[in-house]
Amino acid sequence: MAAVTSVTTPSNRGLIWLLLSFDGRINRAKFWLFEVVSTVILIIAVRLDEVLGLDVLGDDPETKYHPIFMIVFFATIYPSICILGKRWHDHNKSAWMILIKLIPFVGWLWTLIQCGFLRGTVGDNQFGPDPLDNTGRISKAAVKLAAPD
Repeated sequence: MAAVTSVTTPSNRGLIWLLLSFDGRINRAKFWLFEVVSTVILIIAVRLDEVLGLDVLGDDPETKYHPIFMIVFFATIYPSICILGKRWHDHNKSAWMILIKLIPFVGWLWTLIQCGFLRGTVGDNQFGPDPLDNTGRISKAAVKLAAPD
């Protein structure tokens, strides 16, 4: 059997893959790390708007406008979708399950429980190797992805 040298496993994929790709699976730790870091960054953006005096639009103090927050918020939408898609992949479900969040309250709660608290599929699935497989071996799914047809 020939050695597979060009296999990309979760351990050697970079930040670009994590934030900008729908391919593969991630575990709960990476999901929660992204959620916490992005929330902290958004809170810092709001505070920065307030410190710089950019939070009020015009002369009306009741009208709040946070331009730095808006820029950061829109910049995090695509990475948030990619991260959530990878969590759904870990449960052997399509990334289209992200749309379940559009159902008020129930969709948000389902997503929180399924993606935030429940372990994904044990072992390889159609979306890639198990992100919690710490054996260091190359999984069957990774070999299948790298093998030419």
